[in-house]
Amino acid sequence: MELTGAEIVCESLLKEGADVVFGLPGGAVLPLYGSLSRYPAIRHILVRHEQAAAMAADGYSRATGKVGVCVATSGPGATNLVTGIAAAQMDSVAMVAITGQVPRSAIGSDAFQETDVTGVTLPITKHNMLVMDVKDVAQAIHDAFHIARTGRPGPVLVDIPRDVLLGERTEFVWPTETKLPGYKVPGKAPEAQVAAAAELINQAQKPLIMSGHGVLISHAYGLMTELAEKAQIPVITTLLGISAIPTDHELNIGMSGMHGMAYTNLAIDEADLIIGLGMRFDDRVTGRISAFAPNATFIHVDIDASEVDKNIKTTVGMVGDLKAVLGQLLPKVEANVHIDWRLRIDQLKAEHPSHIIRESDELLPQYVVQRLTEVTQGRGIVVTGVGMHQMWAAQHCRFTEPNTFVTSGGLGTMGFEVPAALGAQVGRPDTTVWSVCGDGGFQMTMCDIATAVECQADVKFAILNNNSLGLVHQLQELFFDEEYMASQYTANPDFVKIAEAYGIRGIRVTKKEEVVDAVQQAMETAGPVIVDFIVKEDEGLFPFIPNGQSVKEMLEEPAPKEIL
Repeated sequence: MELTGAEIVCESLLKEGADVVFGLPGGAVLPLYGSLSRYPAIRHILVRHEQAAAMAADGYSRATGKVGVCVATSGPGATNLVTGIAAAQMDSVAMVAITGQVPRSAIGSDAFQETDVTGVTLPITKHNMLVMDVKDVAQAIHDAFHIARTGRPGPVLVDIPRDVLLGERTEFVWPTETKLPGYKVPGKAPEAQVAAAAELINQAQKPLIMSGHGVLISHAYGLMTELAEKAQIPVITTLLGISAIPTDHELNIGMSGMHGMAYTNLAIDEADLIIGLGMRFDDRVTGRISAFAPNATFIHVDIDASEVDKNIKTTVGMVGDLKAVLGQLLPKVEANVHIDWRLRIDQLKAEHPSHIIRESDELLPQYVVQRLTEVTQGRGIVVTGVGMHQMWAAQHCRFTEPNTFVTSGGLGTMGFEVPAALGAQVGRPDTTVWSVCGDGGFQMTMCDIATAVECQADVKFAILNNNSLGLVHQLQELFFDEEYMASQYTANPDFVKIAEAYGIRGIRVTKKEEVVDAVQQAMETAGPVIVDFIVKEDEGLFPFIPNGQSVKEMLEEPAPKEIL
């Protein structure tokens, strides 16, 4: 069967099980779009901005466990993908980005819409490649998917010149193996390291498990919970590790870090052993490294060797597939109870009740999130952007199933909340997705409300509208002498009218007693809904460990003037 390069791309996508592509056409990639029209098994989602294509592919991948696929043309199309690709790289998301390139004869001539996209994306992809021969297209797509989904997942970019897509035909032969001699995927850890880790766990009096995104990626949440229950070890989640263990599990003591629960951070400060599973010990978790968990020794398990001992010096560092390593570790760990330690954590919870929302007649954003999660009963998927709304969702939403919290962690990408929610809902069409948004981030990508409308995606956009860049405003208040430069909006649109302009339902909420009814109305309405919650404008985000500080400098309560 002789095919063009564009047809080979489509056949390869089907071979890899890719049935959804998010993209926006342009000149260099039009040959691919011409072929896509003849492949109805591949659903194309037309976004309004290429950034949304990458972020939707990200949300799709996280919600389904499959590789997300996005497509863009050369030049500005490809560079518009960059932020979404970088976000996927930082958060270890399996993605393949396919970009058109100017014809081979024009490469290097500063041709119209030419950009060296492989050069641009080299630091923010797991791998990228420029395919200069139609005979190499199938192998390139096969290798891209293999690299994206195996080991520590990440984005892979395949750049294909227009004439390779359009011109010479060649026989389509699907590769039976990858041609990646330098690419090795770790499996089990050495038994001596596993035994050493088990001994540390068995001897510990105040152990904690820190569950990261890798627990979800590797589908190791069942084994992680089994380990916690067998040895009665309290579990902390990172931001991206949320939903690996049900919120109401007796051993789940919540999120740690800069805006984690005060009692969780204080428990870390007293722990004698930290078991880091599929997480990076990044700065938002540790604060000042020298003061992090000063009484603890560390076990760290990660599939990426570069992460072990990068930020925290470990006593036992194991490189391997987390699910495999936990399978090795579990039989060697003794059953335990740790009664005194768990009672101490209960005492910290009582003394530092970070999850309790103060009484107020005003509409507090935390109150909105808490009521929302009560109405939904922790079901469905919650997607956020970055900022105060993200942290309030992480603090107050309840989760009952794995992979139901999708957020931009490492890159901290405003605008992620709209397209990622779309991608998650496309991937799991029987699931309602709540996109908890900031009014700032929402406006960055709200053009793709149109895409959600076209798809009739069951996404409910809950905007916590404080008329500002809330977290920037708080940082200016606390650390920049209240110099509120460029953090307050004076011309936010009417989001209800925005909804009406797209032909969907818009609801405005200004009072506490309206919240539950608005959430219920949104859930009863088919398709996308925008709910504009007009919340207290100067509400602060707490707890808060200032950047580069330790738990000793944690701010647990709002300043008095914020309460009055």
